[in-house]
Amino acid sequence: MAITQRSSWLTEDLDAFRELAHAFCQKELAPNQERWAAAKQIDRELWNKAGEVGLLCLSIPEEYGGGGGTFAHEAVLLEEQARAGDEAWGNAVHSGIVAHYVAGYGTEEQKRRWLPKLASGELVAAIAMTEPSTGSDLQNIKTRAIRDGDDYVINGAKTFITNGAQAGLVIVVAKTDPGEQAKGVSLIVVETEGAEGFRRGRVLDKVGMHGQDTSELFFDDVRVPVSNLLGGAEGLGFVQLMQQLPQERLLIGVTSVTAMEAAVEMTVRYTKERTAFGREIFGFQNTKFTLAECATEVAVSKAFLDQCIERHLRGELDVTGAAMVKWWTTDRLSRVADECLQLFGGYGYMSEYPISRVWTGARVGRIFGGTNEIMKEIISRTL
Repeated sequence: MAITQRSSWLTEDLDAFRELAHAFCQKELAPNQERWAAAKQIDRELWNKAGEVGLLCLSIPEEYGGGGGTFAHEAVLLEEQARAGDEAWGNAVHSGIVAHYVAGYGTEEQKRRWLPKLASGELVAAIAMTEPSTGSDLQNIKTRAIRDGDDYVINGAKTFITNGAQAGLVIVVAKTDPGEQAKGVSLIVVETEGAEGFRRGRVLDKVGMHGQDTSELFFDDVRVPVSNLLGGAEGLGFVQLMQQLPQERLLIGVTSVTAMEAAVEMTVRYTKERTAFGREIFGFQNTKFTLAECATEVAVSKAFLDQCIERHLRGELDVTGAAMVKWWTTDRLSRVADECLQLFGGYGYMSEYPISRVWTGARVGRIFGGTNEIMKEIISRTL
């Protein structure tokens, strides 16, 4: 049952690619949800398997080992991941975010050194922005990267880092000039293997998304070569973040809308299969009206998301548009997931029912990628 129209940006090439993405997600992701949730992380070899079939770094040029595709390929894979009921695999961060910082700001040497390893799964990538005392306020981070000869010496702590437990490459957002705010921020790549002073804290115990390793990272006098700076000069980090965050927020929108679609579809099926008071639950007016509202929420959200994806594929999606699609889709997902769970009754609160995972996973969407309050602040600046 399709509750929304076919996305306007899809092509025959993307349809063919979807078959590969669907097969991989159903085989490698769907059966492992409970085991990964218990372990609080996915199997490390999943990254290598994805690399072998060409599902990592889909929108990175082929000359650097990537798939040579566009954001549309990343979106299709994300849709299939969400339809498989998976929230654990942090590929959106690895391929859709971190790889693009390297591709966008790295030197030729940096790109040839790191991107092929990201594309093969040899390296898992993370980006370390958030700190224990600093959430959305990236201008006031406390982590320092002070130059000492040919090295930067990094000190600080990061938290809520997706892929943190497995990452071999971490882009660290740090102050190279502690006396400045935005102008003092730089992005520095840390290769974690053998990095003295680098350590991983616990994998955090979250309300939802239990299978995704979200970790604390600590840097105590970690030395990295000055050549690991992204962008060729200090103080460019904040601008680089602002340039890349629209894609991150669009990725969140893709996941949110697909999760909404899945929630409505599974709830329609359930309410048509289950009876109460001698009739299908779907037959009650409250059920039909609630699902009609939810289906409309999904259709409207998807239409806006598709418009934003088209703009992004043309290089026209601005910071405001990305903020709008991020806050709207995550807010609607929370609402739709809650309404759908209610129609499952007590079973909706049982963790073995997929609707419960949609509901718990939905809540963080209004927080990560910049809180929805920050999204509204960004939008208001253009009014």
